[in-house]
Amino acid sequence: MSQKNEDYMSYDEYLVRVKEGILTKDGHCPVTPLLEMLSGRWKSQLMYELCIHDSVRFGQLKKDLPGITNTMLTKSLRELEEDGLVTRVQFNEVPPHVEYSLSDMGKDLFPVFYSIMNWGFKHEKEIYEAKEDK
Repeated sequence: MSQKNEDYMSYDEYLVRVKEGILTKDGHCPVTPLLEMLSGRWKSQLMYELCIHDSVRFGQLKKDLPGITNTMLTKSLRELEEDGLVTRVQFNEVPPHVEYSLSDMGKDLFPVFYSIMNWGFKHEKEIYEAKEDK
């Protein structure tokens, strides 16, 4: 269950406190778990696709992510589901099918992806110029 925003620090407070190092009440880094959940080549792209679709089938995700193998897509979806970011619903119809969507915890990442998107727009030119120089 999500906590209220008032349970967390403001952005201004973050800018001051980040220099000291910020830990959870249990002494953990609050950023590491998400970075671990999204690690790998496909998971962040997969999460972005799930932001686009309210609910989507495996085949559509495969089309939306050119180059991903069935095995890697299955593995990534299972791991994201185990981490609580993705919900899998199986429909026992003829033919049977499965649909994936963001869980409530996954939907809590919308502001994160929004910030990443804005960062990408802001730095697009320098990012691609640096890649061309390599």
